[in-house]
Amino acid sequence: MDAGLLVLRLVVGLLIAGHGVQKVSFRLGGNGLAGGTEEFRHDGFRGGRLTAVVAGASQIGSGLFLAAGLLTPMAAMAAMGVMTVAGTVKWPKGLWVQNDGYEYPLVLVAASAALALTGPGRWSVDHALTVTPWPVWVCVAAVIVGPVSGLLTRVVLHRPTLAGQGTRYAKAAD
Repeated sequence: MDAGLLVLRLVVGLLIAGHGVQKVSFRLGGNGLAGGTEEFRHDGFRGGRLTAVVAGASQIGSGLFLAAGLLTPMAAMAAMGVMTVAGTVKWPKGLWVQNDGYEYPLVLVAASAALALTGPGRWSVDHALTVTPWPVWVCVAAVIVGPVSGLLTRVVLHRPTLAGQGTRYAKAAD
């Protein structure tokens, strides 16, 4: 069981962290911070550069913490939050990834939730620091707060379209 949790943590955590690296740099096929900023603007989010930096940092941090098994429920909560936002962007395109749907963010949210609920296993920093098992209420709260925070982020940062025009407010609103 511990080997399986280690594999799951490493794959999910490093993929989430890599996704964040792409948002803020040219590494791993990213388009740099300017590209990440433009991606958020294109997707209708306020904040531009700051939004890209915070999203990228959240993905990098939560992914690395998940991979290490460090503060696992909180790392999973942050990962679920940012990947829920990604899922909301892809929602209109349907489920399947071949149509640019939300399948991939959903899998990362579910895997993060599973890690929050099962714990990181013996081969983790949490175990080495003897903070496992986490109290059940902490794990359940993380699984609820993560996606809810992502949905709230979407509501707060997403620019509404102008009535009847189908265009976004001017970039000056950022």
